[in-house]
Amino acid sequence: MNRFVVISGCSGGGKSTLLTELQRRGYNVVEEPGRRIIAEQRESGGESLPWRNPEAFARRAIEVALSDRATARKTTGWVFFDRGLIDAAAALQHITREPTLARFLHQHRYNTKVFLTPPWPEIFSQDADRRHDFASAVEEYDRLCAAYPSLGYEVHVLAKRSVAERADIVLAALTST
Repeated sequence: MNRFVVISGCSGGGKSTLLTELQRRGYNVVEEPGRRIIAEQRESGGESLPWRNPEAFARRAIEVALSDRATARKTTGWVFFDRGLIDAAAALQHITREPTLARFLHQHRYNTKVFLTPPWPEIFSQDADRRHDFASAVEEYDRLCAAYPSLGYEVHVLAKRSVAERADIVLAALTST
């Protein structure tokens, strides 16, 4: 859907902070599937955690992303996704070597403009849910930089600017023709 916009990129690159700013400005925002899955799995004692069973985690992320899209269809206006279906499919393809991305070429489209936060070591941090190191985050970013264009998306790498400036850049790009 043209009004569904993905904010993706490097872990710890400022995606969630940017989405908080867009939400503060009145836009619909969908939280990152991964963080929600980790919370769900911890609460239920599940094994679908990225450090225990990355394949199950990626498959669950696809399910959550599809559910998020169905829920978002009930809203109006721009909907900004903190990661999404393509991120999950790219992760699954990396883990299993299955051609997962090809399934999403024509189905479940987002706005053709996708915004990626680049690696930003000065703000990257690990926590209980983000256990991977910066080098792994950069590898994931590189995979996403290849995945989105391979599916016909126009990638906009966001400059390392203030959160307000980044939000302005995203909104200006979406309203320009």
